[in-house]
Amino acid sequence: MMQPGFFDVEDRLARLSGLGDQLEAFSRTVDFEVFRPDLEKALAYADGSKGGRPPFDPVLMFKILVIQTLNNLSDERTEYL
Repeated sequence: MMQPGFFDVEDRLARLSGLGDQLEAFSRTVDFEVFRPDLEKALAYADGSKGGRPPFDPVLMFKILVIQTLNNLSDERTEYL
């Protein structure tokens, strides 16, 4: 088995996109930015003055939860999307 090349991932994503990637279609269909104010209000992040790692983007995490629910995926399976 050969070692993956530098552009193998990029080529794979281009092939998926050409075949009609479901995740791309989903992103074009739903405007998740509409949910940002409500998500930020509900999560009430700290101001970061105490340091620590910055939180993940709330819209990104919401997208992951929606996709996970629609496809009935476990956390482990979701990592491979």
